[in-house]
Amino acid sequence: MMTFEWYLVAAAILLVLSIVASKISDRFGIPALLLFIGIGMLAGSDGPGGIYFDDPYLAQYLGVVALIVILFSGGLDTTWKSIRLVFIEGIALASLGVVGTALLLGIFAHLVLGVNLLEGVLLGSIVSSTDAAAVFAILRSKGIYLETRLRSLLELESGSNDPMAVFLTIGLAQILLEPGKPLISLVPMLVQQLVFGFVVGYLFSKIGLYLVNRLKLGYSGLYPILMIGLTIFVYGVTTLIGGSGFLAVYLTGLLMSRSDFLHKRSVIRFFDSLAWLMQIAMFLVLGLLVFPSRIVSYWQPALMLALALMFVARPLSVWITLLLFRWRIAEKHFVSWMGLRGAVPIILATYPRTMGLSNSDLIFNVVFFVVMTSVLIQGTTVAASAKLFRVRAEAVNETKYPIELTPGIEWSGVLRELVVPANSWVVGKAIYEIHLPDPYLVILIARGNDFVIPNGGVVLLAGDKILGLANQEYHGVVEELLQRKA
Repeated sequence: MMTFEWYLVAAAILLVLSIVASKISDRFGIPALLLFIGIGMLAGSDGPGGIYFDDPYLAQYLGVVALIVILFSGGLDTTWKSIRLVFIEGIALASLGVVGTALLLGIFAHLVLGVNLLEGVLLGSIVSSTDAAAVFAILRSKGIYLETRLRSLLELESGSNDPMAVFLTIGLAQILLEPGKPLISLVPMLVQQLVFGFVVGYLFSKIGLYLVNRLKLGYSGLYPILMIGLTIFVYGVTTLIGGSGFLAVYLTGLLMSRSDFLHKRSVIRFFDSLAWLMQIAMFLVLGLLVFPSRIVSYWQPALMLALALMFVARPLSVWITLLLFRWRIAEKHFVSWMGLRGAVPIILATYPRTMGLSNSDLIFNVVFFVVMTSVLIQGTTVAASAKLFRVRAEAVNETKYPIELTPGIEWSGVLRELVVPANSWVVGKAIYEIHLPDPYLVILIARGNDFVIPNGGVVLLAGDKILGLANQEYHGVVEELLQRKA
């Protein structure tokens, strides 16, 4: 009999192997999702590890906790300035696009698997959400950059489409359990989930900012813990009152990202690490939950559904949703191909099992195969598709300064980077000669790969990045000063 210490050793080995696998993912462009779940499958009862795990309830609970952290981290790390340019079409893809994908794939599932149409749409709903995190990881590893507007669209869609997929999955499963319940009953349920999710997310983004900035905790390490408590509370309260907990959590993080608050960078870094831990744990558990021997018998219809999803359902839903928006044909093709599936569909596939639906095993195994096929084919062709559709952009080198500002409560001063234009009149002049406003303080100058400690005699060159400290008004004054032509 294995003792507790042996379980700890096994968990540590799986965790370290997953981290090593992420290095392989970066080097060879293989989606980390495949490697993480692969390690879990090898450790499972059908693999050499021999660990028996068949508890969909535990896997579902872990998946929910992981998604709470991942969604909040994604919202907190999102740049509001970039996504507001694509907010309407991003939300359209996250809602109408998800519904369209679910309906189209549901029809294919009905024809291919022989299940009734409602069960087919349930399966389509389960695999309707996308996971662009793996795509961006591959793009970074290959040194491929996307135009800001296109990248923001993918980021917003993938971060906000999980709540709709969750709603459709649970709603349709409940209707299957109560055959007399009309489909129209989903409409007021959807409105309630969205309204409560938006209201709670908005309120707790304000409450979170107030608590972080006013509590003045004695230890900086307590701020991330405070945010964990807030995030879990937001999900729990929203779900209990009948709202979308996942939407509320994502919106809380997204709205908080718009403002500066105490230890913001350290909180973001903490949640980034925690989100990775949650992803690895979630993928490993899902890998353990899968029995490859049970999936083999479904490979032919599942492959047909995977191809239908990649080449028909996803592209049609994207094209119809973006019909009224100005996007190039190549960009629409790229967005369609980037409908990469992740762990969320596999987690959602546990709901039919825990709710006792008749075809739950069929749905789970087919969904798992569809997700793995999508990741394998689409995930490994991200770089090729970016080249084919000509959506690559020049790399933007963001300077990482060795300085972090902890914003105060009574003062609105912020650190901001300003670039000296090549045709600016300040080029070749010393700092003291350009007469900066007294409330503006030059903290550091980034010049190429080096940093210059400023003093009045430092001569400014074209392309210098000035890191200044002041309130927004004086940042604007200095920016106008730099923009004057020689």
